[in-house]
Amino acid sequence: MTAPKVYVETYGCQMNVADSELIVGLLGREGYIPVQSPEGADVILVNTCAVRDHAERRVMGRVGELKRYKGPGGVLGVVGCMAQRLGLGLLERASHVDLVVGPDGYRGLPELIAAARSGDRRADTEFKSWEHYEDVDAARPQGGPSAFVTVQRGCDYRCTFCVVPMTRGPERIRKLDDVLREVERLAADGVSEITLLGQTVNSYHDGQHHFGHLLRAVGAVPGVRRLRFTSPHPNDFSEAVVAAMAEVPAVCEHVHLPVQSGSSRVLKRMLRRYTREQYLACVARLREAIPGLALTTDIIVGSPGETEQDFQETESLVREVGFDDAYTFRYSPRDGTPALKIPDQVPDGLAGERLERLIRTVREVSRGRNLALVGSTHEVLVEKPARRGGLLQTRTRTNKVALVRGPAPWIGTYLRVRLTGTTGATFTATPVTALKELAIVG
Repeated sequence: MTAPKVYVETYGCQMNVADSELIVGLLGREGYIPVQSPEGADVILVNTCAVRDHAERRVMGRVGELKRYKGPGGVLGVVGCMAQRLGLGLLERASHVDLVVGPDGYRGLPELIAAARSGDRRADTEFKSWEHYEDVDAARPQGGPSAFVTVQRGCDYRCTFCVVPMTRGPERIRKLDDVLREVERLAADGVSEITLLGQTVNSYHDGQHHFGHLLRAVGAVPGVRRLRFTSPHPNDFSEAVVAAMAEVPAVCEHVHLPVQSGSSRVLKRMLRRYTREQYLACVARLREAIPGLALTTDIIVGSPGETEQDFQETESLVREVGFDDAYTFRYSPRDGTPALKIPDQVPDGLAGERLERLIRTVREVSRGRNLALVGSTHEVLVEKPARRGGLLQTRTRTNKVALVRGPAPWIGTYLRVRLTGTTGATFTATPVTALKELAIVG
């Protein structure tokens, strides 16, 4: 009997990427073989995002396209955050979808797939407070130098615009010892860069250990050369956490610090639990403790009640902080979120115009910071072949992408390079280490 093939297509954040690796690992122990194309796959799963309406519409369109790959007895399923949000309604809405599974239901996928093959279409969107998939080995890319490690699932913050608490449930924390065992296995397999994942990752506390303890423990694992985390909340950078960031050599000099708005008035409506001034104070503490720190962020424009003055405060914050980059979005109404009930919804056209202005400002600030780095030298991790022929994609500790000409065996190694130019976002670079030293790892 031929082993069944499974194709998983992933949309959304790093957490979804990590969950897709879990899904493939879980099905792998049931005999499924992962494939890179939906053509010929026995099971097609789309791992979805629900943060913005545009993402959901894009996924629904893609699911409609994928149904043509379903052969006799084939299964097409939707998993992840959108599946959690829509539940049984998605089965009613799309007759070509055979199963719908939220982030806590992946353990039941083999049974649900078997049921779907017999015509029994099902949904599993129950939150499971105990589920961390501790016994599942994620199927990560073979030989890759980097890996995601989930340390926290769900979220206890209740930002008025955000659907995550409804799609991933309340906050749940893995025990530090369980995280360490996973990291030690990864390091033994040659992974040297770890990224810790959580919805508000720096609020981590397993009852005995806080996030600073976790950074120190993971950073001390032999073989771990770089340690990253995403996404933190500005309120949860305690003195102990900042001290660990500054003192653990593996912790990289980059923080993705979502601000969402530069206006205290808008932040209050968002229930972000900090003011503009408190956010700036957090930035100052981080930069004082960690010289050369790079900061990136998330920003939403067009939130309900946002005025032109509020928007200008956001623009001025971008300039004052000097972000290295920013993910910018137009506010997206989400069913069930309190923001839908806030008066003075901003018209789409005005929100779109503000978004264009903000993107220009972010690019101007980012380009200025990047131009100032041309000529400097940095340690880079060679990640993978670049899209441009003959080049390799590398990344600095501050999360800057630099393209270097070199052979494939350099992938997974660390180099010293000089940044020679920039397009405004990506750098070109040349190695400054002697060729005989280029393959040194760890």
